[in-house]
Amino acid sequence: MIFHKLRKILALLTLAFAVIATPAWAISKDDAKSQGLIGERSNGYLGIVTSSPTADLRSLVGQINEKRKAAYTSGARKAGVERSVFEIRMGQRLQERSPAGHFIQLQNGKWRKK
Repeated sequence: MIFHKLRKILALLTLAFAVIATPAWAISKDDAKSQGLIGERSNGYLGIVTSSPTADLRSLVGQINEKRKAAYTSGARKAGVERSVFEIRMGQRLQERSPAGHFIQLQNGKWRKK
């Protein structure tokens, strides 16, 4: 009886720790940029700089790019322009605003540290 209660408590503590610790393993956009793992592409979307991205990093970039695409679609509609025009302009702005030490993608597709 005591063994079963102790086992349940231990299982709950393990689960609680896993839930709490999971966000610590995920990387933020700012951290990924600072570490040179991702950068701003000229088309307004994030790109992966590292040659061996983790699944978390790919997921992060995908989620951010989905949100950007939705925002660009809305912004282009309001401005009365094609989304591709809006994307290119936002890409220019995001690259201009990127701090020194972060990566930006050049028109030829190569990455350069700003």
